[in-house]
Amino acid sequence: MAHVAEWKKDEVKEIANLIDSYEVIGVVDLLNIPARQLQEMRKSLTGNAHIRLSKINLINLALEDCNKNKENLINLSEHLSGQPALIFTDMNPFRLFKILEDSKTNAPAKAGSVAKDDIIVPKGDTGFEPGPFLGELQQIGANAKIDQGKIVVDKDAVVVEAGEVVSQQVASVLTRLEIKPMEVGIDLYAVYEDGAVYTSDVLAIDEEETLANVQDAFNKAFNLSVFANIPTKDTIATIIQTAHSKATNVAMEAGIVNSKTTDMILSLANAKMLALAGALSADALDSELSDKLSNVASAAPVAVANDAEEEVEEEVEEEEDSEEEAAAGLGALFG
Repeated sequence: MAHVAEWKKDEVKEIANLIDSYEVIGVVDLLNIPARQLQEMRKSLTGNAHIRLSKINLINLALEDCNKNKENLINLSEHLSGQPALIFTDMNPFRLFKILEDSKTNAPAKAGSVAKDDIIVPKGDTGFEPGPFLGELQQIGANAKIDQGKIVVDKDAVVVEAGEVVSQQVASVLTRLEIKPMEVGIDLYAVYEDGAVYTSDVLAIDEEETLANVQDAFNKAFNLSVFANIPTKDTIATIIQTAHSKATNVAMEAGIVNSKTTDMILSLANAKMLALAGALSADALDSELSDKLSNVASAAPVAVANDAEEEVEEEVEEEEDSEEEAAAGLGALFG
């Protein structure tokens, strides 16, 4: 850095010290951000992040100097554009991106600014009375007319397409309509952490979709663990319950009497006996069976027994459904 102004050497050294002091380094663009709003954004980041504005060539020199200690840090250089600055923090890169995005505010369009998205004058009553403003709206492409003593726009009108420059005339009309189509805030282009550089498209995750994907993955992993009999702290209770249900079903089907199955087997046998007796003619029944069939109280054990039989069938069906879910889970996990 021979023949270089001393202040530039000091600037590079200060940037390098900041780079060495933080785990996460980001590249941001401060172009077109009003000084007052920039100050407010800096205050909101106090204690969480530090922003350093400097010249591109000085930032590049600092990145080169620190690249030996932070591998791949130099890759941030390709993301320097506009009015670049570095942001330093120890927080998670995704959290940093979300904080910066949430801090953005809507602002009026300025002549000469470039529209990131289509700028639209919406359909409806403008609130203005008939006058020269009608012609101004029509000149920028809005289908405006007089209706019931007010200037109204017939349908949504795109007055500036994405990527186009906003003219002075359009900016003036939008301001009068109190339409604020521009978004003012700090754009985070890329972030370095532990040898990796994450660009904004990677950092801009959909939280709800991500949470749903994680939940879906957990459910499939849970099913896999249960049906492969891989016990974990989350699945051990379900594995034991499933084994108990299967053992009970086997005992019921095989007529194995024990302390857990005696009542169910007797209830099931009694239900089948009463069902068979109900299918016979009255002449074929002795008085005891006739009394049981005619006694309203006997309906209770019949219901209990039928429930027991249905429960066995339901458990078998649930087992088949669960096996299908497990197969789906395996397919999703292993492609």
